Amino acid sequence: MKRAVPVKNVRYAVVGLGHIAQVAVLPAFAHARTNSQLTALVSGSRLKLAKLSARYGVQDVYGYDRYDECLRSGAVDAVYLALPNHLHKRYATAALRQGIHVLCEKPLGLTPSDCVAIIHAAEDSGAKLMVAYRLHFDQAHLNLISLAQSGRLGDLRIIHSLFTQQVREGDTRLDPRVGGGPLPDIGIYCINAARYVYKAEPYEVLAMRLKSKDPRFRRVEEMDGAFLRFPGDRLASFVCSFGASDRADIDVVGTKGSVRLESAYEYSVGMKQITRIGGRMKTRRYPVHDQFAPQLRYFSSCILRDRQPEPSGQEGMIDVTIIEALDRSARTGQPVTVKASSKRTRPSLKQMERIPPPRVPPQVHAPSPTR
Repeated sequence: MKRAVPVKNVRYAVVGLGHIAQVAVLPAFAHARTNSQLTALVSGSRLKLAKLSARYGVQDVYGYDRYDECLRSGAVDAVYLALPNHLHKRYATAALRQGIHVLCEKPLGLTPSDCVAIIHAAEDSGAKLMVAYRLHFDQAHLNLISLAQSGRLGDLRIIHSLFTQQVREGDTRLDPRVGGGPLPDIGIYCINAARYVYKAEPYEVLAMRLKSKDPRFRRVEEMDGAFLRFPGDRLASFVCSFGASDRADIDVVGTKGSVRLESAYEYSVGMKQITRIGGRMKTRRYPVHDQFAPQLRYFSSCILRDRQPEPSGQEGMIDVTIIEALDRSARTGQPVTVKASSKRTRPSLKQMERIPPPRVPPQVHAPSPTR
């Protein structure tokens, strides 16, 4: 069942009102109002629904037990899913089967089969599906891709990422039952970046998984390290950790030069690019900006113009396929072959928008079974 496309604005329900929704997604609608409108909120917390609906002037609010009612209400055309990872499949497929378009936080699903189910639901209904890879619309990353592919660095040989942070006890990302752990939560950024910088897919991976005596990591690992082998004898590597001080950098090294993007995977601080070519060093700074409004505006444009969005469901499935292979390698200690379909469409400078940082109001905290 496919809903009629709205004339000017796509009406959104934000589903899940945890940290990412409150500090990034909800404030972004102020910069996306040209074609995107926040019209509904869905949460398991009555306190969050009451306070955030008043703050953003949203009349339609629903508990998780009334999600289907929200989808059938006629008040929304699309949902932004800001839920824990294990709920993505259930909530995405429910919306898509009702003809409601879905913008889903990454990872798209816990397993490749989850992703396939979501993709098939979109194909069957004709509704649009996009994974919220915000960096596909980010000026710093799009310029990084352009530089890497320009030939100025020579032949690309190495990509290395470091994404680490301290996660507090009690955070749902430390719960394996909801798809927690550093690899699917932050390692996915490193995987996706390697793929779009190389413009290729890895065919073999090798991983190592480390725990510590820290009680936070009773159920999930503290860190993951990985190597990804790409065609053309090229390597990508990364380390992601929930138990180390904040770093979020990517290095790209070619035969003639290199470039580093510092704070590359963050959204609340500015980024710094350091390029070294032929003995010369150049530094460029990117001020903090709104990374969520551009993807809202782009997805709404795809809905209004009936175009298939990129990053697509397939983009999300490839990353989840790689994560599954890395999990297997970490368990066995052996390299694992990856069978991921190749893609033709990659992030492009055409997708770039530079929008000032959003005004972020204080968070509303309340006990809730989900974020």
